[in-house]
Amino acid sequence: MSLFWLRIAAIFYAAGLFRTLWLFLKHRTSDPPAAPSLPVLGSFAVGSVLHAVSIVERSVSVGHFPVDNFFESISLFAFLLGLLCLFVHWRYSFSSMGILLFPIVSLMTWIASTEGPLAAWSNPRVRDAWLIVHVTLILCGIASVCLTAGASVFYLVQERKLKRKDIEGASKLPALGTLDRMINRAMGLGFVFTTLGVLAGTTWAYVESGTRWLGNANVQLALFTWLFYLSMIFLRTSQGWRGRKTAFMALGLLGFSALTWATHIGLRTTLER
Repeated sequence: MSLFWLRIAAIFYAAGLFRTLWLFLKHRTSDPPAAPSLPVLGSFAVGSVLHAVSIVERSVSVGHFPVDNFFESISLFAFLLGLLCLFVHWRYSFSSMGILLFPIVSLMTWIASTEGPLAAWSNPRVRDAWLIVHVTLILCGIASVCLTAGASVFYLVQERKLKRKDIEGASKLPALGTLDRMINRAMGLGFVFTTLGVLAGTTWAYVESGTRWLGNANVQLALFTWLFYLSMIFLRTSQGWRGRKTAFMALGLLGFSALTWATHIGLRTTLER
């Protein structure tokens, strides 16, 4: 039952995750981060309560505090982060913290809930279709990262031309405002695609190979790339990072994304062994 409550908590936490994804789609760099709505905070709070129920029930079941393995530890850590996020919002109205912690808590809780077995694929076509959806989402995310990196480089070039008062050269490139909006939208779309792709991929791997996927270096690299992407989004959204900082981070993210995709070419064969 503790695993059941944990999975229900992950569903309620997902409201915070999808709220964050929606924020990335509509946010403008000049706007302050929007505070979480009451339904989102309420859903996240319910998730925290159910998460606490899961931990207590697990403690009673095993006869000690549940921190013996990776899944129990990451579950407790996600719970504490969720409480921290709610406390900071209540005490300081620091909405930017939710932008960073909502997705992390959601993903960590989902990973913790994969400890128990799940029924195998009922239909090979569903299995293959799910994998196709995962690959398509990831490729869309990488394409958006390419656009973000390219627009960031052109932003630096245009900024340099304007500083040198090269009006003729600057007129051949889009305005800084246009490039900035392009970076913002491509970055937001890329993170949405990447997040959904990671969720689809981890779900497919969990059904396919149980908990073995967590020990795969390719999967760990994908999760690290996602965290790097989240950090980039957080810094731009809450701190207003732009120009050279965004360009370097976008190029770094492009490198991580390319490396992740390259290492995943043989992942399906590995999981099927």
